[in-house]
Amino acid sequence: MTVELLRNAVRPYAWGSRTTIPELLGRPVPAPHPEAELWMGAHPGDPSHVVSEDGTERSLLDLVESDPVGQLGEDCASRWGGRLPFLLKILAVEEPLSMQAHPSAEQAAEGWAREEAAGIPRDAPNRNYPDPTAKPELVCALTEFHALAGFRDPHRTVRLLRAIDTPGLTRYTELLAAQPDSNGLRALFTTLITMPQPTLDQLLPEVLDACVRHVKEHGEFDTECRTVLELGEAHPHDAGVLAALLLNRLTLHAGEALYLPAGNLHLYLHGTAVEILANSDNILRGGLTPKHVDVPELLRVVDFACGDMPVLRGERGDVDDRVAVYRTDAPEFELARLEWADDDNGEVRLGASGPQILLCTEGELLLCSEDGTKIELRRGESVWLPARDPDVRIRPILSGPARVFRATAGTCA
Repeated sequence: MTVELLRNAVRPYAWGSRTTIPELLGRPVPAPHPEAELWMGAHPGDPSHVVSEDGTERSLLDLVESDPVGQLGEDCASRWGGRLPFLLKILAVEEPLSMQAHPSAEQAAEGWAREEAAGIPRDAPNRNYPDPTAKPELVCALTEFHALAGFRDPHRTVRLLRAIDTPGLTRYTELLAAQPDSNGLRALFTTLITMPQPTLDQLLPEVLDACVRHVKEHGEFDTECRTVLELGEAHPHDAGVLAALLLNRLTLHAGEALYLPAGNLHLYLHGTAVEILANSDNILRGGLTPKHVDVPELLRVVDFACGDMPVLRGERGDVDDRVAVYRTDAPEFELARLEWADDDNGEVRLGASGPQILLCTEGELLLCSEDGTKIELRRGESVWLPARDPDVRIRPILSGPARVFRATAGTCA
């Protein structure tokens, strides 16, 4: 068995936490600076390193590139051009991220070709499409996790806007009330996100004052108004604050997940989560960030379908109810959660199904292969299982509780 522990990169973005990732990894708390993401995979920007028993390390990216069939399996290597198609992360969100969406495969390929022809350097800060691939993602809560995602049912949004009505807001509310469907949402979102700055500077304080009154009155949309106030405090002149009024406000509990396909407009607010996504950097931002914003390009890719966002809880397997799989239509990835309750030390067999990354978030576990090789996996640690490995069995070293997340390539056609 060539399964090996991974040493993973930490990304120090300003919106991150100074405690979550250091605590998970057993490092001193608090960290000197915010730590936002822990990356596990073969992303060219920050690949993991496999650590051999003798302490030597090798980039997982180099390992995959030197032996794509052995590491990924023939089918995966052929389909994804010798690339590991997914990236696994821990997200530690202390402050809201940008409002963003990701392109479909067709949109990404077209955008990449367009920017290549225009001669925009791939590492330029104004580059929207540094690669020609889609970027679907799934986020699974480890703690209570707060997000905005997808457009709320327009009839309910009209109720929200009327609950915080101001003289300046009425005309926009009635725009949606006259056409409470996806086309109406497109028209209103476009109007808000492209609003001239003088108009925005007059309207936004009105709306924030109305949200304050609604919160004081314990109104129906208390949570939505508190979120808008939080965003308005951080970004007092940003049209994204108004656009956020149109999105579903969600609270995920541990083990619950959101799947964000191409075009889904979303914004992570607070909490800790495991995220799995296609191995791509294509992000279209619409605001609430000092990073590059390209509203016209965002409008090209946003999906204005509306309604409640499905919350995934994982489908239990027929063979072993310790395993819950988060089913999506993403061909690049699949995420599963393996859990052992108190006093449970039973084994779970991980079939040879292409490349795998295992991440332990609770307890201590033992991995055993058919040849008798064993490796221990503790909280915060992750391992790489290449496709050529035989079946691996995993169980708690003593007994539960224990939890492992398993990332694999997708099974969709």
